[in-house]
Amino acid sequence: MSFLHLSFYSAFTLSSLGLAFHRTHLISALLCLESMMLSMFVALAMWPIEIKSTCSTLLPIIMLTFSACEAGTGLALLVASTRTHGSDHLHNFNLLKC
Repeated sequence: MSFLHLSFYSAFTLSSLGLAFHRTHLISALLCLESMMLSMFVALAMWPIEIKSTCSTLLPIIMLTFSACEAGTGLALLVASTRTHGSDHLHNFNLLKC
């Protein structure tokens, strides 16, 4: 395993662990999701270089587009939940109390 692969795997694993264990604020969960998407984007962008392909793929650009849409939706949910509940603590959100 090269250093490049190790850094991608460790970045994805650390952001997954951050999402699993530090779920107190919605903004920290969104940041962990964004770091997961960023590590996946970098891995997909470096994949043609690793296999020594002459053509570039469109998959990293599509993933970056979905990541931007996910960030916009997450920030909109953050603003809406902060306005209705008064804070972004995840323990205040209950789907049963609409």
